[in-house]
Amino acid sequence: FPVTISRKTLFTERVKVKLKEIVINKNKVVGEAYPTFMIAEVALFHDGSLGNALALVDALSETGVDAVKFQTHIAEFESTPSEQFRVKIFPQDKSRYDYWKRTSFNKEQWILIKNRVEEKGMVFISSPFSIEAAELLNDIGIECWKVGSGEVTNKPLLEYLATTQKPIILSSGMSYLNELEQVAKNLKNKKCEVILLQCTNQYPCPPESLGLEMIVKYKEQFNIHTGLSDHSGMLAPCIAAVAIGAKVLEFHVTWSKKCFGPDVSSSLTVDEITTLVKQVRFLDKASLANYSKDDQTSKMYNIRKLFTKSVVPKVEIKKGEKITIEKLSFKKPGTGISADLVHEVIGKTARKDL
Repeated sequence: FPVTISRKTLFTERVKVKLKEIVINKNKVVGEAYPTFMIAEVALFHDGSLGNALALVDALSETGVDAVKFQTHIAEFESTPSEQFRVKIFPQDKSRYDYWKRTSFNKEQWILIKNRVEEKGMVFISSPFSIEAAELLNDIGIECWKVGSGEVTNKPLLEYLATTQKPIILSSGMSYLNELEQVAKNLKNKKCEVILLQCTNQYPCPPESLGLEMIVKYKEQFNIHTGLSDHSGMLAPCIAAVAIGAKVLEFHVTWSKKCFGPDVSSSLTVDEITTLVKQVRFLDKASLANYSKDDQTSKMYNIRKLFTKSVVPKVEIKKGEKITIEKLSFKKPGTGISADLVHEVIGKTARKDL
């Protein structure tokens, strides 16, 4: 489904489409008048270690992100022996089922993680990969759903999520446009609030596969808030996404690019996330400011005088002599007759020696 969008459309479309704000909780809102909602994706980088998961939460709380996201896998309700590894790097796991089993948390552990996230002032999010996983998360009071791109065709799961009437953030990674359109329509018909993230399931994602233009396309075509779920391991895509109207960002986290794990090459370090948050918040302030060009220029009145030009004699002009353009020059400061009013000077007669 190739999409062609002009540069003009890319940078102006967000002004044309007015969307209702989506309340995640009392402290976090997704909307045109609000800062970008930033989600740090732990996924399974904790590798089944509760201590590592909690340490990541603590570290991410210092970066300024709005939410920390995990994945909730219950092997017996999700996987079969025929499920293949995307990346086979863990020698102790004979199958994906074994991997899900080894890295999963029980309900009590999920409560500990959720509480830690919320104590640190962030939103706890986790992607369920079965109805049973969604039920577990709903029981512990999750406030917002994130649906992985592989679940877009999982109609029973989506129907269950719709019954909770909680906001749904949907990744587009492995879906065709017609599938996304149908899912968005179905969820909206069930009065669900939906946010659609552009996503490409390549790890790491090369620049030519980012598809940033889809952030604008989805917003225009589906009339919903959009964002980016990034797997590039770089800062630039998220910054560019915000510049063209993304209201939600999601990115993977790692302690170091030298760590062990299937998503490490696609992730940002904690320090990189700190930098990203600062840069995005800078853009947020710029885009949310009530900017007036004339008001801003008026505030620069004194500096404007220093840098603009005045009309001055280029040569000596005697009293009574006619002023011509050849006799004039234009120099700083701009405290005299402005250079753009030179036509009012040309042809006049000097009243005194200049």
